[in-house]
Amino acid sequence: MNIKWFGQSCFMLTAENGTKIIMDPYHSILGYKLPEIDAKIVTISHDHSDHNNVGAVKGNFVLIREPGVFLQEGIDIKGVQTFHDNVSGEKRGKNVVYNFRVDGLNVCHCGDLGHLLSIEQINQIGKVDILLLPIGGRAVLDASGAAEVMKQLNPEVVIPMHYRTKAMGILGFIFGTVDQFIAVSKKEAKNYNVLAVNLSNIKDIQGIAVLQYN
Repeated sequence: MNIKWFGQSCFMLTAENGTKIIMDPYHSILGYKLPEIDAKIVTISHDHSDHNNVGAVKGNFVLIREPGVFLQEGIDIKGVQTFHDNVSGEKRGKNVVYNFRVDGLNVCHCGDLGHLLSIEQINQIGKVDILLLPIGGRAVLDASGAAEVMKQLNPEVVIPMHYRTKAMGILGFIFGTVDQFIAVSKKEAKNYNVLAVNLSNIKDIQGIAVLQYN
């Protein structure tokens, strides 16, 4: 599969059979702008404008925005209820973590997770091979919290999201940097434009995969 990052928490995952999944498409804010994209499956972790721009996605797609177990296009999807803060959603509401079974690998998108996971949530999410993890702090996990969630789910590969980039300009200073997360995690990091990953090469990609926004 190929994994491409469009900035903030928006990714496109393309399976080997060509099926495309779009996660958390955003409205044009924070300096990011989505290109024209199409998909068969769209997931929304929560109803905030930097995650819920369903109208940006073209094509006849299935929209998933609730917890539950789903089967679409031969892809098993599990949505687990979490929160956007560390006070059970009292400040920022609920958040859904989605785990996708694609091409024999489990890809977990954490949305705007704002807290460490409970044992029950870890068990519900299940096995994770590739973790798409917010790290920038303020309204989501900061670098230290993200490193703890990484340990909880124990993936082979971590892809950071929701952090400061040059595209954000001055607004980016409200978020932490990817370098802060790399330092705290104590894992090797490599840069990619698009991550091409499969069962055969995932061991070679182990660690932190920093995707470039372009």
